[in-house]
Formats: sequence, C-alpha cells, structure tokens
Amino acid sequence: MGSKAIESLTSDVLSLIGLTVLECQDNGNFNLVGEAPSWFNKIIQKSSPNLKALNLENLFPSLKNFIEDSEHFWESNENTLFKSGIWTVSDFSGVDIFLEASAVKLNGKHILLIEHMNNKISQMKEFVESVKNLYTKDTLENEVLKRTKDIRKREQEIALRLIWAAEFRDDETGAHIRRIALYSSTLAKALGWSPHEIEDIKLASSMHDIGKVGIPDRILLKPGKLTSVEYEIMKQHCEIGYKILKNSDVAMLNMAEDIAYYHHEKWDGSGYPTKLSRKYIPESARIAAIADVYDALVNRRVYKPAFPEEKAVAIMYEGSGKHFDPYLIEAFMDLREEFKRIHENFHDGEVNLPSSVAT
Repeated sequence: MGSKAIESLTSDVLSLIGLTVLECQDNGNFNLVGEAPSWFNKIIQKSSPNLKALNLENLFPSLKNFIEDSEHFWESNENTLFKSGIWTVSDFSGVDIFLEASAVKLNGKHILLIEHMNNKISQMKEFVESVKNLYTKDTLENEVLKRTKDIRKREQEIALRLIWAAEFRDDETGAHIRRIALYSSTLAKALGWSPHEIEDIKLASSMHDIGKVGIPDRILLKPGKLTSVEYEIMKQHCEIGYKILKNSDVAMLNMAEDIAYYHHEKWDGSGYPTKLSRKYIPESARIAAIADVYDALVNRRVYKPAFPEEKAVAIMYEGSGKHFDPYLIEAFMDLREEFKRIHENFHDGEVNLPSSVAT
C-alpha cells in the first residue's frame, strides 16, 4: 500500500474516531496533519483561516490559557496527555459542537489533538439517564419493599392478637400453638414452599383452633372426655373459625381460613365438617392436620396419656392414605427427628405470647 493510500486511510480512521491532529510550529501557529474531518471544516469555514497556519487562540478563544499551559507541558517532556477539558463552539450552520483538546509530545514534535465529543456527550447523557432511571427504579422498589414489610408486620400483629385471644380461653393451648406453627412451617419448607408461604403458614396454622373462642367453657375446659353431644358442639369450632377469618383480602388470613375450616378433614373423606377428601382438601390444611394430630399424640390430654415417640410415629404412618395425605406422611417421616426436637423444646403451660409465634 502506497504512502498516499496510508495517509488517506489514516485520515479516514481519525475522522471515524472524531480526531483532528495539529502540529505546533515555532511561531505558535498550528498546521493541520492530514485532511481535516468534515466537522472540523465546518468550524474552520466559519472564520476561513489559513489551514497551514491556524491561530487556535483566534479560532478557539477559550483555549488561550490551555495553549499557554501546553507550551510548558511540551517543555517538560512528560509522556502523558494534557487535556483542556470540554468546551463548545458553533459551526458555520449554528450547530453546537462539544470539543476537547489534548497536548502530547511525539518524536520531539508538539502535537495537539482536538476531539469531537458530541457522540461521547450523548452516550454520557444516556448513561447518566439510565443510572438515574435505575436509581429511581431501585428507590421505588425499596419503597415498595418497605411498605410491603410494614403491611406484613400489621398482618402479623393482627394474627398474633387473634391467637392470643384463643390462648386466654385455655392455658394448655399456648405451647400447642407454638408447636403447630413450627411443625407446619418445617413441613412446608421440606415441600419446597417459598419463604413467604412458609411465613404465612407459620402464622396461619397457629389459628387452626381460633374457632374455639366460640365454644362454651363447660365443654372447652371440661376435665374429662366429652359426651357425643358435647363432641358435636366442639366440632363446630371449625365453622366458627371459618366465619371469623373468611372474606379477607390478606393472603395469610385466607390460608388461615382454609386451615381453620378443613384441618379435621381426612384423606379418605371421613373427616369433618364437609367430608372433603384427597387433594380437594387444601394442602395447608393437610399439613396442619399432620401437625395437630402428631402434637395430640405425643402430649397428654384429659382423655389419654402422652404416647411414646415411637408409638406416635407408628400411628401417624398407619394413618397414611386414610387420615393423612400419603405424600405428606412420607415427608413427615423424614422430618420426625425435627418434630421430636420441636416437641421437646416447647412444653405445655406456656401462655405468654412472644413477638412472633415461634422461632
């Protein structure tokens, strides 16, 4: 490739990247190296200077101090770029152009580069705008997250106060409620429920017996076994709980409604109050049923002693496909040591409601 072709190629490349190359002469004027890019010509045409002896102070008055400083820079022999910072000029058609000058020393020659910055300024503006939008988006998302947490906190407080109301009716239910919460959330986690759903069932399952607030004391607090008539009245706690919790706009209370109403249903359809069967029973209620029955087996009741852990687990397993969802029982069997630990850590007789149902 000939020297003229190389010079042409070099000019094209410089034009592409928005650079004009000028060499400083002994008299302080600048000569153009190669051909001037079109954008530079538009600036030059405004004042029609001599292309071989450009007086940059006249062409760009804002560069006066920079050109003086550049002389000192060139004399220092520093192997770096000395930049002017960005300034603007108008071309012959009145369009504003952003420029930046850089002084550099190459092979003993004093070179000044003038760079067309419009594209970079445009990209910078786009970047700043995108960062601004991202910041705004993050700010909005953080605000939504904060408000969601506030709403969640209020929901939990409502639920905890409902649970507390039930505890006042029967001292024995305090630790029972905490255990049910932990059994249910442990099983839900093993089933792959989301963290939000796990927190929901921890509170919702705690309200499984909320309907007992409507059961007369003579039946709820009876020290012996219930008669058949009393038992039928006791069974009404499912429907009472349903009426307390129904028609809520809160997802956690909707789950609590399902649990309160259906936790005594059985897989084979022999439960109450609606005799639902199999997967027609909400999964949350199927989970709470396992938690509730297991806890009843391993703890003393007025009508029975506490069963040993091995016997309780055997009874639970025997109920697979009859009382309980077989799939959930398999998950329960894998978690039986965790259930045992929960049972041992929370004893009956605890009545003070903590800030959360259980930890």
